[in-house]
Amino acid sequence: MTSPFLASLPNIITLGRLILVPIIIVMIASSRWDEAFLVFVLAGVSDAVDGFLAKRFDLRTELGSYLDPIADKALLVSIYVTLAIRDVIPPWIAILVVSRDVMIVGAVIMSWLLAKPVEIRPLVVSKLNTAAQIAFAAGVLAAKAFDWPLAAPFRVAIYGVAALTAASLAAYFAQWFAHMTGEGRSP
Repeated sequence: MTSPFLASLPNIITLGRLILVPIIIVMIASSRWDEAFLVFVLAGVSDAVDGFLAKRFDLRTELGSYLDPIADKALLVSIYVTLAIRDVIPPWIAILVVSRDVMIVGAVIMSWLLAKPVEIRPLVVSKLNTAAQIAFAAGVLAAKAFDWPLAAPFRVAIYGVAALTAASLAAYFAQWFAHMTGEGRSP
């Protein structure tokens, strides 16, 4: 029999990641780039650890299925917005990242309100998008922490993130629209 603490460990780790979000934001806002980068890496490691524990030891819970993506989105959205406010990244990329998530949440809420609940499952393009967004944020924080120039690779990466973000939104929207109009199965 698994102890209640062990059974809850992935969710506790995920809650810890949520707690790291305002800490990272304060560090970015106060130009403490080294610390912001390190805490971001810690948040990334915690995401990998909670996922590994949940899968390896069959500790998946309904709470965890909601908490994990909320923690991921809170982290990414907060970092993109804060980096844009600090003029480290262009505002348009932060707007695109935030808008995608707001539109997906809005579509889910609308489907509930219309009594056509939709089940959202991660798509391959969405997983690639999340990985690109995380890698880009980590790269920007590392560049600031280690005083690296944000040059040509930065421009290539930002357009890659933009393309994957738009592709992910389009894929989710297509599945949602098919579900809502009865032309396809739920995403």
